[in-house]
Amino acid sequence: MTPFQYLSVALIAYLVGSFSSGIVLSAFKGRDIRKEGSKSTGATNVTRVMGVGYGLLTFLGDFIKASLAVWVGVLICGYPGAMVAGIYVVVGHNWPVYYQFRGGKGIVCSIAVLLLVCPVEALIAGALAIVVIALTRYVSLGSLTMVGVSAVLILIFKPFVPHGAWALILFVLAIYQHRANIARLVRGEENKLNLKRK
Repeated sequence: MTPFQYLSVALIAYLVGSFSSGIVLSAFKGRDIRKEGSKSTGATNVTRVMGVGYGLLTFLGDFIKASLAVWVGVLICGYPGAMVAGIYVVVGHNWPVYYQFRGGKGIVCSIAVLLLVCPVEALIAGALAIVVIALTRYVSLGSLTMVGVSAVLILIFKPFVPHGAWALILFVLAIYQHRANIARLVRGEENKLNLKRK
C-alpha cells in the first residue's frame, strides 16, 4: 500500500466521521444539541435532552458512519486501512470540519471500530462496561471502561505494533474528550443516566 492510499483513507474517514447524527436530528426539531445539556453531540446527551428514541437514532447513526469508514479503509488498504480509518473517524466525530470542530466524545465510533477490528476484546470490554453503567448509572465511566479495558486486552493478547498502539490512541482520545467528566467523577458531581427527557 502507498502513503497516498493511507492518506486517502484518513481523509475519507475524517470527512465521514465529521457528519453528526446528533446535530442533524436536533436540527429537525429546531434545536441545537450543542447548546443544551452537556453540549456534546453524542448519543448520551441527545438521550438526556431529547429522549431515548432520538438517543438510539444518534447511536445508530454514529455506529453506522464508523462502520462505513472502516469498510472503506478495508477496501483501499486492507486490515491496516481499517485501523487508520478507525482512528480518523473518531477524530472527525470529535472535531468535525462541518460544525466548527465542535463534536462529541467519540465513544460510539470507538465501540464500532473496536468491535470490527478486535471483536473478542471489544465484546468482553463491552459486557463489563454495561455492568459498570448498570451499577453506577455513570455513562462516562462505562464508556471509559469500554475503551480502556479493550486497550488492556488488546495489549495483552495482540502485538503492540500495530494493535496495541492503535488501541492506546483510541483510549487517549477517549480520556481527553472525557477530561471534564473525569474531574466531575472525582468530585462526585458527575450526572447519572436518566432516561427521562429534560
